[in-house]
Amino acid sequence: MNAKVDKNAGKVAPSSMLVDVRKLLDAYVELRPDPSEPSQRVAFGTSGHRGSSFERSFNEWHVLAISQAICDYRQHKGITGPLFIGIDTHALSRPAFESALEVLVANDVPVMISAGDEYTPTPAVSHAILVYNRGRKEGLADGIVVTPSHNPPDNGGFKYNPPNGGPADTDVTGWIQQRANAFLEKKLEGVKRIDFAKARHASIVKEHDYLTHYVDDLANIIDFDVIRNAGVHMGVDPLGGAGVHYWRPIAERYGIDLTVVSETVDPTFSFMTVDWDGKIRMDPSSPYAMQRLIGLKNDYDVAFACDTDHDRHGVVSRSSGLMLPNNYLSVLVDYLFRHRPHWSKQAGVGKTVVSTSLIDRVAKRLDRKLYEVPVGFKWFSDGLFDGSLGFGCEESAGASLLRHDGRVWTTDKDGIVPALLSAEMTAREGKDPGQLFVELTQTLGKPYSDRIDAPANAQQKAKLSKLSPDQLHIKDLAGEKIEQVLDHAPGNNAAIGGIKVIAASGWFAARPSGTEEIYKIYAESFKDEAHLKALLDEAQKIVDAALGS
Repeated sequence: MNAKVDKNAGKVAPSSMLVDVRKLLDAYVELRPDPSEPSQRVAFGTSGHRGSSFERSFNEWHVLAISQAICDYRQHKGITGPLFIGIDTHALSRPAFESALEVLVANDVPVMISAGDEYTPTPAVSHAILVYNRGRKEGLADGIVVTPSHNPPDNGGFKYNPPNGGPADTDVTGWIQQRANAFLEKKLEGVKRIDFAKARHASIVKEHDYLTHYVDDLANIIDFDVIRNAGVHMGVDPLGGAGVHYWRPIAERYGIDLTVVSETVDPTFSFMTVDWDGKIRMDPSSPYAMQRLIGLKNDYDVAFACDTDHDRHGVVSRSSGLMLPNNYLSVLVDYLFRHRPHWSKQAGVGKTVVSTSLIDRVAKRLDRKLYEVPVGFKWFSDGLFDGSLGFGCEESAGASLLRHDGRVWTTDKDGIVPALLSAEMTAREGKDPGQLFVELTQTLGKPYSDRIDAPANAQQKAKLSKLSPDQLHIKDLAGEKIEQVLDHAPGNNAAIGGIKVIAASGWFAARPSGTEEIYKIYAESFKDEAHLKALLDEAQKIVDAALGS
């Protein structure tokens, strides 16, 4: 129910749409940001700083300033272990890595780069940090992931992971952001830097085989025996992302029937089908972007894809095609807590406030504590780290979980593991995830969900982010009495940066976008499509009235 679907949506991108990589890389070096312009300052959203070199929102100066700020933060917090760094396949990731290394080495930070210059998925960096830090009390490691996730080809991104291995919390990113912008304002005065060739061969820079360490450890979180013995036939489309060379070693290491649809890496991502809005976006949960794999659904028992940094998953089942993230996550919660006997009975289920309420119903049936938090995977890191959460997920197809023995695996999103779990559940249950979802809804109710985006200026977005329950003068929602109005998440009482209104058979949530001049309304009904439409219509009127008052 977003704006009009672009005429190219679902089709292979025309050549006229492809990014000019040479110009993009030139702009990275030649164009400098104006720190007096808000859109050109360093701004950490839910997943680091992102932007495009064409728009002066992700350029060499940004990366140099952020890298120095991270070095200063490490010194401020006494972090003295190695820094694990990985990059994805976006064109801007390689030069950003080089800029970062020049600063890190100049600041005497020991750096672990990928062996053979291999691309590195986000979960492999989180995994490496946690494995290194296990049992240590000092000399702890941290990390950087150079990625704008599934964003378009002209984007770059830079994300910091502290020693807990997960996305940095707002107090950390706020500190780094403020310091980085101070460096921009002073034209990089105070930023230490040495030549890349010298930095690359410095004694404090060591190669780390992220791929082998991660792949070898997968046996401690996935039951490959059951997949292999059942002969599940799988397909995977890496979407030209950072895990592109991980899938074949996984298949060979564990003897499973896994076909890699494509190993093409192309910084223009010319092989992608265009997303709904006419942009190239490597989003494994978008039916428009996933046309290649959807077209192959009958060739495999189950198939899956991951986004560019492999921290999100998309599952295509033979029975139902591409599954909505919320639908698959619900099945995943139900499956995992029934088939991980060594997890603590106290280990809970983590979800964001805009994830499906079907997860609430599954958790209740499993007699597991539900931990509902604001949008952002950082809220799950501590729980996954100490084992108080068995699973954490967000509606945009991000999730991570514990090892078989209940210990931490990653504290950042992992797209590879949830993808492989679709094969494990198919093998063990004898039904694909689409069939399991139908069974789940027959007993717990079927959800109907959608999201709409509406225009909002900066003042309106700020007002929405601070909206409180007493500002909504309503008692009913789509024909039902309102049971709760939330501006803080039930799980950790953190502000959700918007509002959530709940009735017996449905709910809506509204929050401002962190990157665009829009606000988002999420809604879900357990009745039907007509009730869902009523929820969305009423939600938009309620929010517009509140913003206009």
